[in-house]
Amino acid sequence: MLKLLGLLLIGAGFAFRLNPLLVVVVGGLLTGVLGGLSINEVVAMMGQFFTDNRALLLPVIFMVPIVGLLERHGLQERMAALIRRATAATAGRVAWTYQILRGLTSVFGLSIGNHAAMVRPLIAPLAEGAANAPRAPLSEPQRADIRAHAAAAENVGNFFSDDIVVAVGALLLIKAFFDTAGIAVSLRELQLWSLPTALWVIAVGGWRYRALDARLRRVATTLKTKS
Repeated sequence: MLKLLGLLLIGAGFAFRLNPLLVVVVGGLLTGVLGGLSINEVVAMMGQFFTDNRALLLPVIFMVPIVGLLERHGLQERMAALIRRATAATAGRVAWTYQILRGLTSVFGLSIGNHAAMVRPLIAPLAEGAANAPRAPLSEPQRADIRAHAAAAENVGNFFSDDIVVAVGALLLIKAFFDTAGIAVSLRELQLWSLPTALWVIAVGGWRYRALDARLRRVATTLKTKS
């Protein structure tokens, strides 16, 4: 049980809004030490993991300063102004459209971005701009709610759709896990179960985003009535 204290530390750090990078690193160090490894061994494992996965990590690291530069020159404001011209757009529809698009591209192993490259600079501002009205400006809790749904659209759209086509690789990873556990399952069976799951996630997402729009409309109506 002591080995799980690292997970508890990470959860507490996120709950208290501490620096995410620091929380994860300290949680990893604590988990390794409680697991019987030395500090040097844990640090070596982290370094080896970074080296083995640099092809995935480096694009994200390089993307951060680029996105920061674009945001400094008003990227989010321009995206919000652009979406306000579309009268039919809502925060939920923007997030749902991105989830569907992210899911379709993930099926074929294509990446149109991630949280750093798409959600923060583009999708979240578009959703906020679609929900923000001159007479009922968004509050900070509402903005946080919209941003959380935009981030979920990236996570859910990607995660539940990348194990349908064998060429992506996630399906082979799942197959290898079952083989190691001694469970006989074919790739075709995994695909057949993955497809309805991905479709169900889209349906659930549509319900969640409609609920988001309903909450935002209720608050906007209340503010208009009071004014």
